[in-house]
Amino acid sequence: MAVQENTNLTTDFAKAQSIDFVNRFTGGIKKLQEMLGITRRQGLSEGSTIKTYKSSVTLADGNVAEGDLIPLSKVEKTLDKTYELAYKKYRRAVTLEAIQRSGFDQAVQEADTALLRKIQSNIRTDFAAFLATGTGTAAGNTMQAVVADAWAKLQVLFEDDGAGKVIVLANPMDVSAYLGSSDITTQNAFGMTYFKAFLDVSMMTNASVPKGKIYATVSDNINLAYPSISGGEISKAFHFTTDETGLVGITHAADYSRTNYETIILTAPTLYAERLDGVVVGTISAE
Repeated sequence: MAVQENTNLTTDFAKAQSIDFVNRFTGGIKKLQEMLGITRRQGLSEGSTIKTYKSSVTLADGNVAEGDLIPLSKVEKTLDKTYELAYKKYRRAVTLEAIQRSGFDQAVQEADTALLRKIQSNIRTDFAAFLATGTGTAAGNTMQAVVADAWAKLQVLFEDDGAGKVIVLANPMDVSAYLGSSDITTQNAFGMTYFKAFLDVSMMTNASVPKGKIYATVSDNINLAYPSISGGEISKAFHFTTDETGLVGITHAADYSRTNYETIILTAPTLYAERLDGVVVGTISAE
């Protein structure tokens, strides 16, 4: 007997959950962009390379005799590191028994939410690890002193670029004393606490940053790149729910061989700093 017209099937709910996941993930990325002040978001092909650069200055001797030719000084931007964009794939299964016990919507929603949190955590961790390779340095006896030193270093590094606001990532334990004694408002997005600190610096807490360290750069030095999932050759073979950004794709499918219901996610947003010499790694020393 054919299914009656207008009957809702489990696939209808799965589609709605897929759309909800995409909206939550993309919304989180957009909020992170807003917090970081990122203006450049690039959808690239899978296998594209990300190149980071460092600046070097060759300064000629300025002691030139009267009438002699003034030697040339040279400022050049040289390639530092190259990274390849690649898709990251995630899969999670919910058992028939879990669906029976908790209900289809709740069981699948819980699995999707757990995956969403973990993927966001991986993006935060990778970004912090990338910033840890910065070549600038700052130091001080307190977090405030280190942030102030990093702020000053960045003003010099980007003096002629008008490179936007200063962004600082710090360990939550290092900012706790500052939060306790300051009248500031915090907000949370993409798993990080965000607030405006002294010198109008935008600060975010991230447990991936080692205690006693901070990472600082300017907003225009941060880029978001990703291989797009929407359209192209992928859509000919796979049916992922995504949006116009192509930041993430998700699909759900029943695995009858194991009586599981699976969530499969494809994504690869990568946050990186274009100039590693424009990233300052600060060290908080003991009093």
